[in-house]
Amino acid sequence: MNNEEEKKTPSLEEVLGKLDQILDVLGRGESSLEESFNLYKEGMDLLKIGNQKIDKVEKRMLEMDKEGELHEFSEGAQ
Repeated sequence: MNNEEEKKTPSLEEVLGKLDQILDVLGRGESSLEESFNLYKEGMDLLKIGNQKIDKVEKRMLEMDKEGELHEFSEGAQ
């Protein structure tokens, strides 16, 4: 995702807020099947955006070792 695409995509907070709204609508059970399907698809698209944003943050995270030096975050580091 380049900088221009990032500006067009919603923030993580916006993504989570919209997902919450979608869950509320679906949870009420008042939507038609077609509307429910469209909301589901929108939710899946938002999840993808949210996961991309979280992955980007994880890649930038730093981890401090026992000597106080900073290293890039890695899942297997202890």
